[in-house]
Amino acid sequence: MKPDFSNGSVPKLILKLAIPIIIAQVVNTLYSIVDRIYIGHMPGVGQLALTGIGLCLPIVSAVAAFSALIGYGGAPLSSILCGHRDIDGAERVLGNCFTALVVLGILVPAICYGFRRPVLYLFGASDATYAYAEQYIRIYLLGSLPVMLTLGLNPFINAQGFTNIGMVTVAVGAVCNLVLDPVFIFGLDMGITGAAVATVLSQSVSCLWVLWFVFGSKKNQIRVRRAYLKPHWPTMGRICSLGVSNFIMQITESALTAVFSANLAKFGGDLYVTTMTVGASIGQVVTMVVGGLGQGAQPVTGYNYGAGNYARVRECYRTLTKFCLIYGVLIWLVLQIAMPQFIAIFNDDPELMETAVPMLRIYFLLQFAFTLQNASQNTFVALGEAKKATFFALFRKVFLLIPLIFLLPRLGFGVTGIFAAEPIADTISAVTCFTVFLRTTYRELNQKELAQSQQKN
Repeated sequence: MKPDFSNGSVPKLILKLAIPIIIAQVVNTLYSIVDRIYIGHMPGVGQLALTGIGLCLPIVSAVAAFSALIGYGGAPLSSILCGHRDIDGAERVLGNCFTALVVLGILVPAICYGFRRPVLYLFGASDATYAYAEQYIRIYLLGSLPVMLTLGLNPFINAQGFTNIGMVTVAVGAVCNLVLDPVFIFGLDMGITGAAVATVLSQSVSCLWVLWFVFGSKKNQIRVRRAYLKPHWPTMGRICSLGVSNFIMQITESALTAVFSANLAKFGGDLYVTTMTVGASIGQVVTMVVGGLGQGAQPVTGYNYGAGNYARVRECYRTLTKFCLIYGVLIWLVLQIAMPQFIAIFNDDPELMETAVPMLRIYFLLQFAFTLQNASQNTFVALGEAKKATFFALFRKVFLLIPLIFLLPRLGFGVTGIFAAEPIADTISAVTCFTVFLRTTYRELNQKELAQSQQKN
């Protein structure tokens, strides 16, 4: 089956692709979020254990970032090549991505494993929380290869339009995790170690599913073939150039989480680190929806760009922006109104609630602004404009948010300043990215469309 995104309603195509991706991504976050929910309700030690697992998030994000470098670089490139009807080129991309994921799936966790103790203390671990963090991350890193293969190869399934199958990839693992977590944590009395074991086993089930599809399914248009497993360095260069913006977004997310935890531990203590763990968990689900809309639009945008349908590309961008803004405003209202209920899902300790509710309302104060940047940045990636996508991935977190986290508490705003850094950076970065897109890329697409029209006439 060959995907053809050059016909049909653009909003319907984007939603058709995006909805299964959104479901899959939200379900995928359940791997870690379900762990946190169960761990946060462990009798007697729930709050400390929840803080410990929160300290592992930068390392987990770093592992996922390398999967994003390969998967989210290769998948849009394969869409563009399919738009050109270059199936051999698309399969070379997929084969090279598989090889890269196997190599990185061994090297990255090994390096993280060797440095886990000093890194966890650097991220803000105390003597009380380190033991919980180490128990979790040790098991997680030993089983990271199937995690990276699943995260890195599933975008290729989505890029071909098989988003329902991509949804199943993560759904089967998430269901396993939902069942295995209470068995290992409470039934076998393994505590936080059991949560890590359940996550690794569940991700392995997802990995087997995705490997079956990319190697042997007759449904897909491109498959992993032995002839393309050997690295082709020009192809790898193109993959990494497109994937680097997603990589930077996730690796800086890792750095950002670490900076948040370290500064909150310094200016507030373990209670505020726990608050950020809860906030990050809520934020994961919130941003997954916006990210899913962007990824659902990428195959349609990339295909039409490769086919020279510039008017349709511009329509894709307008539609994506509209969807993201509508969602952003609605979820902002929900979060501001129901923040206590969201926090209680993880831990309803009165002391935590008193601290977390006002801090997280500040943290999510202008969440809807980020949707503008998400729409523009995903479109940059879909069009192969790696430099612009990379710059804005850096701009929000590295040039704005991280400096603000360091600066605001030292100017006398304390922990409130740390949480306020997020909405300030979101707004400045979103407005800048949106403006640049309209004045450069969108204008260029309009000019190409006019040139096409003149040639036809």
